[in-house]
Amino acid sequence: MGRPLGGRPIVSQEGVCAVNSVERFVFLLIEDFSHLAFACAIEPLRIANHVSGKTLYSWLLASENGRQATCSNRSVILVDRGLEPLEPDDHLFVVSGLNVRGSTTRPVIDYLRRESRHGARIGAICSGAYVLAMAGLLDGKPCALHWDYHDAFVEDFPDVTLRRSVFVADKRVMTSSGGPAASDMMLHLIAQEHGADFAIEVANQMVYNAVRSNEDVQRFSLNGRIGVNEKLKLAVRLMEQNLEMPLSTHELADAAGISARQLERLFGKHLHASPKQYYIELRLNRARNLLMQTDASVTEVALSCGFTSHAHFTRRYKQAYGVTPHTVRAPTLLSASPHR
Repeated sequence: MGRPLGGRPIVSQEGVCAVNSVERFVFLLIEDFSHLAFACAIEPLRIANHVSGKTLYSWLLASENGRQATCSNRSVILVDRGLEPLEPDDHLFVVSGLNVRGSTTRPVIDYLRRESRHGARIGAICSGAYVLAMAGLLDGKPCALHWDYHDAFVEDFPDVTLRRSVFVADKRVMTSSGGPAASDMMLHLIAQEHGADFAIEVANQMVYNAVRSNEDVQRFSLNGRIGVNEKLKLAVRLMEQNLEMPLSTHELADAAGISARQLERLFGKHLHASPKQYYIELRLNRARNLLMQTDASVTEVALSCGFTSHAHFTRRYKQAYGVTPHTVRAPTLLSASPHR
């Protein structure tokens, strides 16, 4: 039995029903894991049992020490088990959050590799894809990851296909980007097993009327940011794809099939900035993520974001964030060391 801070038990469903059709999930909680993402993953299973009137799903909570795990909001969850071997049909989902590199230890990586070799079905939630990638389980595979970790992830794991989807339903490894996206992924699994109508009924019980598929993207959806203007969407997409070697306004306009002046008007109307200003913002934002999330030097970060002059980069960065790049070397989302 797991018990959160405050005394209310999170009841493990182990042993509630011995019917073979019960699917069991093991949630491996990494220190500083996202409580929101964890709740969004486990609640659809509980509600599916409630809606059906029988135990379709059971679950266990696990952590490295086998006693408890602390989430990023400092609540403490007691768990059912440590890093014991899985049963053959178990689903294992890694749930992590802040400081994912520092909280992912060698025993956890060894455990994931061992279970993967034994054919376990392994997934990840929020920054959990980072843990799987560190274990070498995502090479050549697609994955979803919370958008805040994307820049560092691309630098650290170039052989992994990072998608902007809210979740990726790969055959062997399922990953979601965190928060409500964990619910989307679980509802997808429920629909696969028990039908779309049943999954919709579960979603209705959650008062969740915007269920997304694995084709939906995270918050950087261009439609959400700039409406439906295809010319502008194309220009912004080209900017995002060419941060290291920025394109000129004329090159962007030519690619969009309009004049530079028309492109400037579109940016002013929808984004309240010139193309040059918006491009700088994109590059500086990526630089900030890399400085906070990786060990790359300031010079390396500057070059990878299209700044050929160290002085120019430093000046631009200070104008945007009020501090120099050198003052943000201490990571916040990721620690410097992948193992302890």
